[in-house]
Amino acid sequence: MPEFTKPFDSKWQAAVLLLPTFVVLIAFLYYPGLETFRLSLQQTILLGAQKSFVGLENYRTLATSAAYHKSFAISVAFAAVVVVGTLAVSLFVSYLLFQVDVGASTYLIAAIWPYALPTAVAASVLLFLLHPSLGIITHYLELLTGLSLDWFTNGPQAFVIVAVVAIWKQLGYNIIFMVAALNNIPGTLTESAQLDGVGHLKMLYKVYVPLMSPTLVFLVIIDTIYAFFATFPLVDLMTSGGPDGATNLLIFKLYRDAFEFSNLGLASAESVVLFAVVAILMYVQLRISESRAHYGG
Repeated sequence: MPEFTKPFDSKWQAAVLLLPTFVVLIAFLYYPGLETFRLSLQQTILLGAQKSFVGLENYRTLATSAAYHKSFAISVAFAAVVVVGTLAVSLFVSYLLFQVDVGASTYLIAAIWPYALPTAVAASVLLFLLHPSLGIITHYLELLTGLSLDWFTNGPQAFVIVAVVAIWKQLGYNIIFMVAALNNIPGTLTESAQLDGVGHLKMLYKVYVPLMSPTLVFLVIIDTIYAFFATFPLVDLMTSGGPDGATNLLIFKLYRDAFEFSNLGLASAESVVLFAVVAILMYVQLRISESRAHYGG
């Protein structure tokens, strides 16, 4: 039997190797987080040039602001649509790719390439393609459905358009992990299910999904973070939070409060609340996954 030795002779060696990680975390995560909380307790004007301590006044303002309540509700609804839509479409596409024998790599590249696009570029391209007057996609959608699509002035339509674009942009990331998870499922299990006459859809939801549950839990968390934080360029370039605040997500609202209205204190309070909401969602999702996810072993 070979002898196993400890990777480090002392804790100091391990600490020295971990030091760069701690420096980065403190400099770019913990310190900015503490500064954001400190700034949320102040009233600021002129981009923070003048400050005065106001305690929890910014949080009381948010608690009584109808505009903030509307933005909060829109953000939660938007995140739910994006997370569920992204997972559902990605799972369906991944299952189709998993069953392809010829040209699988080509199909996989075609499915994941939108993720490689910078979000700002994707927003600009789709703004042109979906433009109410000039967009070729909008033109054919109107011909097929008989509807009049003008999401520049119609709030619900704008919400749907931004959500669909957000889902499309995130599909590639999900597909990469889902295809990998499907390929890790033993082939004998698939063969046994086929011999028992299990259909394709039943095979997916009854056999594959439970075995993919750890990957799905991970993707739910990543997609939730994406929906709340990383969709800012889509809103900024496509709708600017309109029309009538229909796409004024929390991440976009705090940006406007900070850099358009020069109220860094209120924007900092909004970012603290947003961080707390997402953290609570992550905790709930992880606790639920402990009883539902199948980790094998």
